[in-house]
Amino acid sequence: MTDEAMIKRCTWCGNDPQYMAYHDEDWGVPVYNDRLLFEMLILEGAQAGLSWLTILKKRDNYRQAFHGFDVARIARYDQRAVDRLMQETGIVRNRLKIESTIKNARGFLQIREEFASFADFLWRYVDGKQIVNQWKQLSDIPAHTKLSGQLSKDLKKRGFNFVGPTICYAYMQSIGMVNDHTTDCFRYHEINQLVLRQ
Repeated sequence: MTDEAMIKRCTWCGNDPQYMAYHDEDWGVPVYNDRLLFEMLILEGAQAGLSWLTILKKRDNYRQAFHGFDVARIARYDQRAVDRLMQETGIVRNRLKIESTIKNARGFLQIREEFASFADFLWRYVDGKQIVNQWKQLSDIPAHTKLSGQLSKDLKKRGFNFVGPTICYAYMQSIGMVNDHTTDCFRYHEINQLVLRQ
């Protein structure tokens, strides 16, 4: 057996190389960079009704289509920009999702004005510290929590779309507000050590 074959990962990432790389390098690592926080919020919303792997394979196309997720630029998008994006074959061409990206960019900028950064707004939900769960298997992990429900409610109140409690929890997992790697996954302990060193 190779070293790679012996590595224990969360079962959800399967054996797709792109999915495994996302699991190994990104998922669950705390994010404080506003541009990346915006990108992940939009991609999680785009996933609604689809698989995350579908969105992951389109991630570079999204970055190109949405000007590198430049939030200030997206907030200025008009109807012509929506029409352009509806012609982009490399992204999910759903008008509601595209329009919500613009709406969410505007809400994102308002939050930044109020809290100095979107990261400051988000991380206050967990007192600035990652929640470390201890799930033994994938079926133990909840689809949403009371906290993701609160985040969803607050974002909706501020005009955001595609931010239901389940999307918000997936977002919290992806940006490392929670460590939801299963306890037998090699990344569970690595991320815990990374967070302790911060």
